Amino acid sequence: MDLSSHPGVARFSVSLPKALLNDLDAMAQQKGYDNRSLLIADMIRDWLVEHHRHQGKHEIAGTITLVYDHHKSHVQEALTDIQHDHHDLIISTLHVHMDHHNCLEVLAVKGQATRVCAIADALIGVKGVKHGRLTVTTTGKDMH
Repeated sequence: MDLSSHPGVARFSVSLPKALLNDLDAMAQQKGYDNRSLLIADMIRDWLVEHHRHQGKHEIAGTITLVYDHHKSHVQEALTDIQHDHHDLIISTLHVHMDHHNCLEVLAVKGQATRVCAIADALIGVKGVKHGRLTVTTTGKDMH
């Protein structure tokens, strides 16, 4: 697809070391992109999502993934209390029993970046959580 013929599309040039350009082209081909421009646009969108995560006022969406031992005393109670305190940010939850001891919990979240990051930090920091991660994405409103 030739983007240059579309209204609202701007061209710019980038100078890269030849080896880096070769790696970029190999990645574009491996991922099935028709051209470099589409790949670079997706890479820029990805960086903008991460940038918005650190710009507190932007609305973001994402998932908070937690793995914990539900036999640890008070871990489920603490996680539930935090979730109830931030019910306005939580869209949905998924709870999976991985084995006799370990649970996987995934929370879909949406809200102001600082608030989403704060609830993620609070949940991940609960004693008994073995691993946690916030993965962010865009709500789609600010992406073109």
